Amino acid sequence: MMETTRIPPTEVTGLYGAAVKLISRKMLGKVPDSIGVLWHHPAVMKDSMTIGRKVDGWGELDPQLASYAAMAAAATIGCGFCLDLHYFLAHDRGLDEEKVREVPRWREASVFSPLERDVMAYAEAMSATPPAVTDELSARLLDALGPAALVELAGRVGFMNLTARMNVALGIRSSEFAAECGLAPLAVREADVDPAERGPVERGSAELGSAA
Repeated sequence: MMETTRIPPTEVTGLYGAAVKLISRKMLGKVPDSIGVLWHHPAVMKDSMTIGRKVDGWGELDPQLASYAAMAAAATIGCGFCLDLHYFLAHDRGLDEEKVREVPRWREASVFSPLERDVMAYAEAMSATPPAVTDELSARLLDALGPAALVELAGRVGFMNLTARMNVALGIRSSEFAAECGLAPLAVREADVDPAERGPVERGSAELGSAA
């Protein structure tokens, strides 16, 4: 297993660098390694952060649904940093932590509504290669959310694909934000659990998991 980022972090310097570190400590409690990696090209980091702030400011999609969508996309791509960060942010913003922590195994979990499951299915389908969003799923979401919120959903998932794929390629891993503030570990998909550690299977879980 890779233990370090693929590009070693560099020292974050200058006035803008000081501002970035100050904001990181204020929001996250520390400066993650990802900042040092991206600091090799400050313009990439600055523009990515600017877009991220603008995305956070969108308001047509319910915040809880937006969190589920981002985390479902991150889980599909395999970005541990993104999952950890968005779990921490959900806690910080007062969202439903018990449901948020189940997002990585949402198909097996019974806590989500049909709309929430459709949102996460859409995020997964958008994050596949090639994208696999169906007309039927899109139509259900258009009916449930309306056009503005559906456009925002697609935009949020698209931005998560940008950041998650970049993080995975650069070897940027979880910074343990959630663990350091005492949150329970994120749930793990049944397929990812060692068979020796699996408990009994609940009746009906397969049916629940198969619903879009």
